[in-house]
Amino acid sequence: MKQLNKVMWTFIAVVGILFTAQTAAASQLNFSVTPVIPENQIDKDKTYFELRMQPEQSQNLEVEMRNSTDKDVKVSIQVASATTNLNGVVEYSPNAIKPDKSLKYNIKDLVQIEEEVTIKANSKMNVPLKLTMPKESYDGILAGGITFQEVTSEKDQKETEDAGMAIKNEYAFAVGLVLKETDTQVKPDLKILDVNPSQVNVRNVINVGFQNPTATYVNQLRMIHEVTKKGETDVLYKSSAPRMQMAPNSNFDYPIALNGEKLQGGTYHLKTVAYSGLSDSGKYEVKDEDGNMVRYLYKWEFEKDFEIKQEVAEKLNAKDVSIEKEEFPWLYVIIGVLILLVAILLLVLFLKRKKENDEDDKAK
Repeated sequence: MKQLNKVMWTFIAVVGILFTAQTAAASQLNFSVTPVIPENQIDKDKTYFELRMQPEQSQNLEVEMRNSTDKDVKVSIQVASATTNLNGVVEYSPNAIKPDKSLKYNIKDLVQIEEEVTIKANSKMNVPLKLTMPKESYDGILAGGITFQEVTSEKDQKETEDAGMAIKNEYAFAVGLVLKETDTQVKPDLKILDVNPSQVNVRNVINVGFQNPTATYVNQLRMIHEVTKKGETDVLYKSSAPRMQMAPNSNFDYPIALNGEKLQGGTYHLKTVAYSGLSDSGKYEVKDEDGNMVRYLYKWEFEKDFEIKQEVAEKLNAKDVSIEKEEFPWLYVIIGVLILLVAILLLVLFLKRKKENDEDDKAK
């Protein structure tokens, strides 16, 4: 349980966060969400569901929702398995990230809940959800979240626009759902997938795909990347990322930024060293981002060749907003044209003078 508590510290921080707020027009949700903690809660001090379950077990859970405003509040409810985004941050809400192939049981398939509820003004209600575990037993954990988001009506949107607020605030509340059946410790693992040129925020990157194929978190993940031309030793691109985290049975693309440099076609070589599990008892010692020596429990080393096709490089370079575009050299063109005109004029004058000289010679 101690290990599980350690891995969930970042999750506690995201429970209840406002993750898509874009203006400061509103400072809080119009509703609150509180899980009703059941008897099989592993740690009853937790504010999210952390349940000890059995294969094929069905259980009815409840979430208390409270509306303290003078208007009814309509809320959409969605369930999703935990995923890892490109920043190495675990997400517990629905998103466009595809489930990893190693994810055997998606939490959204285990939970039945109303997709939309309405909380009456100045009232509270308990929303039920039914959890049904898979038939087969498993070691490790299943992790995900239940996301509650207010549904804004067209009328409310128009009132917001009329008030001069062009950007709409969207707030949500996430409640964690962690399911465990055994106390068997699962050792985290890390695998490298593909390496490809791509873009993030219209800027060139080299995407390195990583997979956590295990039913446990990869915590305090630190990666050090170096990219060279194949067969050469000069490091072209280097990147170091400390304190990332990967959700159980998930993958993500880590972007190595080129910082305004153009992609060049060719064959390259990637070397990556990754560490996980900060611990004084770890046997792998390395300097952290501040230059202090720290120890990790786990270490992985990867080397992989990859190719960047010239046509792909040119296409991405043309879109990259951080690359200084070469302006067409109009000044040089104008100077060249003037020189050509002068040369033509001199030639014409020369030929004219020559012709006049020839005529004078004949007249004599």
